Amino acid sequence: MTHITLPEEKTRQLPFYLAMEEYVAREMDLDDSFFIWQVKPTVIFGRNQLMESEVNIDYCRTYGIETYRRKSGGGCVYADMGNLMLSYVTKDDHVNLTFNRYINLVVLALYKMGIEAKATGRNDILIDGLKVSGSACYHIPGKSIVHGTLLYDTNMEHMVGSITPDNEKLRSKGVESVRQHITLLKDHTRLSLEEVKSFLLKHICDKEVCLDTRAVDRIEEMSQIYFTDHFIHGRNPRYSVTRKGRIEGVGTLEVCLELKNDTIKDLDITGDFFLTGDLEGGIIAPLRGKALTTEVLEQALKEDLGDIIPHLHRHQLIHILLSE
Repeated sequence: MTHITLPEEKTRQLPFYLAMEEYVAREMDLDDSFFIWQVKPTVIFGRNQLMESEVNIDYCRTYGIETYRRKSGGGCVYADMGNLMLSYVTKDDHVNLTFNRYINLVVLALYKMGIEAKATGRNDILIDGLKVSGSACYHIPGKSIVHGTLLYDTNMEHMVGSITPDNEKLRSKGVESVRQHITLLKDHTRLSLEEVKSFLLKHICDKEVCLDTRAVDRIEEMSQIYFTDHFIHGRNPRYSVTRKGRIEGVGTLEVCLELKNDTIKDLDITGDFFLTGDLEGGIIAPLRGKALTTEVLEQALKEDLGDIIPHLHRHQLIHILLSE
């Protein structure tokens, strides 16, 4: 595994590191590479999520928390200097295998650290049944990119406040609730955050490549898309009906429909699911102009949609589309 380093150590804004992943994937001929980074308080929401639905924008403005969209799917994440962000890039088009390889790398490193961590669900790592890490993945031709969090001493109030309604009572209960489901690495090791970082790099990587200033300039250029309003806010079509459901192993899907005489004129699909294929061409376009009935929807969609949204089947999506 190759550790990717930068010529200058400093804390940068989150888009730089997302663009750095892309640069490594697109511009460097490496089988497997890995790097660790940290950011000042930031909320990162998934590729298929609506910012206005997932982020407490007023709270973030009040406390100086930056907000960005990423190109991978999954849910909303809060990050700060109290946790580590892990990036893994590999020559592999198979998202599930890439996920498993990445998570096993982290779990094994934590085990060597003396921590009995376990992988579970779609993308989580647990310690004593509590979540300490989550991850998301996307791919470009010939390469897959996984990025994950590793909670060490994260600000819990900001974590909850930045992604929940602006209500002090709810926020207080939210912190209590979240603490019942997550754990912090500092409670399971005597190592400092910097020592954890060094340990992970030592046990995951066996060589190192330092990017030059030209590479850094190119990454800065690539990062600019993440700052644009179009990318941050996404597509918000007109719609008259919203259908929402959660599917085990897939995630939450929210379908916004513009209907006329029970026919789908337009639609959009958002949620915390992972996207590994062409959502527009494979699901959205085939449904436009179709009557909202089981028979017509079954004819419009292929049975297994797992190559677009992992583990999703036609009948599950149709159930959401027809729900009231």
